[in-house]
Amino acid sequence: MKSFIENINSSIKESIDTKQKLLNECSSEIEKCGLIIAEALKNGGKVMFCGNGGSAADAQHLAAELVVRLRSNVNRPALPGMALTVDPSIMTAGGNDFGFENVFARSVEAYGKKGDILIGISTSGNSKNVLLAIEKAKRMGITTISLLGAGGGKINSLSDYSVIVPSDVTARIQECHILIGHIWCEMTEEILFPEYF
Repeated sequence: MKSFIENINSSIKESIDTKQKLLNECSSEIEKCGLIIAEALKNGGKVMFCGNGGSAADAQHLAAELVVRLRSNVNRPALPGMALTVDPSIMTAGGNDFGFENVFARSVEAYGKKGDILIGISTSGNSKNVLLAIEKAKRMGITTISLLGAGGGKINSLSDYSVIVPSDVTARIQECHILIGHIWCEMTEEILFPEYF
């Protein structure tokens, strides 16, 4: 049987290298966005997440970290986070009636309000449904933050704030997106609930 050790080592090294670039190039953007998210939650806003495929999974993952908690030793109150990807009836009805490119924008229109945050997640930076959701959010006065890769794509120029992972490899970008999301959750917990730290 073929050994995969060389492939495994290469993938791990590539992941480390990407995170080192993230550390060197993106820490200030990560901090800025984390502070904006914490301030919105402190002021009664909510955080909505959207993305496709693995990014949809990341949207759900990060919403769960807000609603439940990130760290088991921080038994804090729930925070309002929601993934716009989780209701198959809404997704399929919206896709059928308005086109798949509009499914997230429709949910932003239904649930969003000024003072909220929309976090769009796209490894390419060009996901049409994420882009249209950001356009809708901006028209509604909702702050937009994007987690991107591959140079940022079209979404970068539309978002109020972005963190662009310095990679073109989807798996490495996704690994960094979940890391960034966890950092934002850590920051939010420490800012909103200092009594636990």
